[in-house]
Amino acid sequence: MLTKLHQTSRRFWALFVVMAVALVFWLPQGADAAKETKLSAEEKATIEKITTYFNNFRYLNGEFVQRGPSGHISQGIFYMSKPGRLRFEYSAPNPFLVVADGTYVIVKDRRLKHADHYPLSATPLRLVLSENIDLLEEAKIIHFYQDPSIISLTLEDKDQWVPGQLTLVFDNTDFALQQWVIIDGQGNRTSVHLTKLETDIEPDPKLFEVEKPREIDNNSPK
Repeated sequence: MLTKLHQTSRRFWALFVVMAVALVFWLPQGADAAKETKLSAEEKATIEKITTYFNNFRYLNGEFVQRGPSGHISQGIFYMSKPGRLRFEYSAPNPFLVVADGTYVIVKDRRLKHADHYPLSATPLRLVLSENIDLLEEAKIIHFYQDPSIISLTLEDKDQWVPGQLTLVFDNTDFALQQWVIIDGQGNRTSVHLTKLETDIEPDPKLFEVEKPREIDNNSPK
């Protein structure tokens, strides 16, 4: 039986691969989509700068600290290599490993030797891991906030893979991604803070290789 910590991590990554790197608020099934906010020319220019930040790097590596709804804290390291590759590796005792290999997102519990998989193309992670993104074109901006320290965007994927919202939190100095938080339909809050970001070091390609669940061998991604 999974501990509460393991259950929290499994739930977090189930949401993460469906909603992507961000602050997510799950809407009830069948809920109406939120209205798009009207952006000023200055706000649009800021979002374009954030888009440029994403598109100007191919690699992103760093450390993360995750705080779950009940206060459990996990930490680890992550690696990103665009297009399509991502690795989130939790430190012990958390047994989870998350790898996007360019085709699938694989969530692996190393303790239970169990893995779930999702086609990368069917998750909004495709936006984060694409060679180039355009937030104003590909996302519906629900809320925009800016102060001297941070910028936050609450948005929905226009393709609406899953009803829900996504808020990205950036540093207002260099537009670097700082944080995302997940809030599910019951109000459970999971936050992830990113630190020690590096964009000029290519990760070892082997980091994005992981043993795939057997189901993948029998089902090609759509």
